[in-house]
Amino acid sequence: MNGILLIDKPAGMTSHDVVRRVRRACKIRRVGHTGTLDPMATGVLVVAVGEGTRIVEFLMEGRKSYRATLKLGETTDTQDAEGAVVAQADWSTVTEASVRRVLEGLTGSQDQLPPMYSALKKNGVALHTLARQGIEVERTARSIEIFALRILAIELPFVTFEVDCSKGTYIRTLAHDAGVTIGPGAHLTALRRIENSGFRDSDCLTLEALEQTPLDQLPGLLLDIASALPGWPRLQIAGLPLARLLNGIPPILEEVTSSQGLSEGSLVQLVDQELLVALVRTDTSRIIEKRGDFELLRVFNRAVND
Repeated sequence: MNGILLIDKPAGMTSHDVVRRVRRACKIRRVGHTGTLDPMATGVLVVAVGEGTRIVEFLMEGRKSYRATLKLGETTDTQDAEGAVVAQADWSTVTEASVRRVLEGLTGSQDQLPPMYSALKKNGVALHTLARQGIEVERTARSIEIFALRILAIELPFVTFEVDCSKGTYIRTLAHDAGVTIGPGAHLTALRRIENSGFRDSDCLTLEALEQTPLDQLPGLLLDIASALPGWPRLQIAGLPLARLLNGIPPILEEVTSSQGLSEGSLVQLVDQELLVALVRTDTSRIIEKRGDFELLRVFNRAVND
């Protein structure tokens, strides 16, 4: 069983809890996910099964979209509603105009300081473990990008918005920082991932639906690996170049179909008829590997297409 499952994560469980339930339902050990959701959060969790785990890093690169609600006037130690309130302030003088000005000004590239309550590690220890011990350590700000932010409702002290962002963005930190700028502070009260790498929450199935499906029908619920990477061109390879590829030798451009127009660094699927054979990146100036015009990222055996 190989491919990608789109799960609508319920509130109250970790992403790893979802992985454990998928393992039990699918009777397979090799299961992973493509981006942690906090226990409070719901929505799109892309889960890789079997050989699908080999493309997790590529799926993690895609942009993500969230629907979120923040509450002004209260700051928590976790930056969301699961934490303890550590500060309160009067929000009654906040205007809708000031909220719009701050939130709509959050778009673009910026540095974001990861929260202490996160799965990031310091010297091998998760930050949230240290935070629960009352320890705060120095963190390095990370570069993120907010592609778009849409305000859906302002019902002070609550504000609901949608945001399209790059990987690694903490929406609760975005809400926290916005609250500081607005004045009285804020924390996140609701979060739903509505899109991840092009997959929408409307495409997802519940854990209950997965667990109620007979084992022999589960493969029909999985996206195949090729379909999970729709932005990658599919080029045909056959004959001797295919045989060499399966032995680890990348082809030259002339040995694959429709390679004209590929730019340097293009991500490509190589297929034999309808069977996925490899994921590659065009690299015509390779120094280490003189043979071929592609860098091999993943080479699959035929079982990946089962």
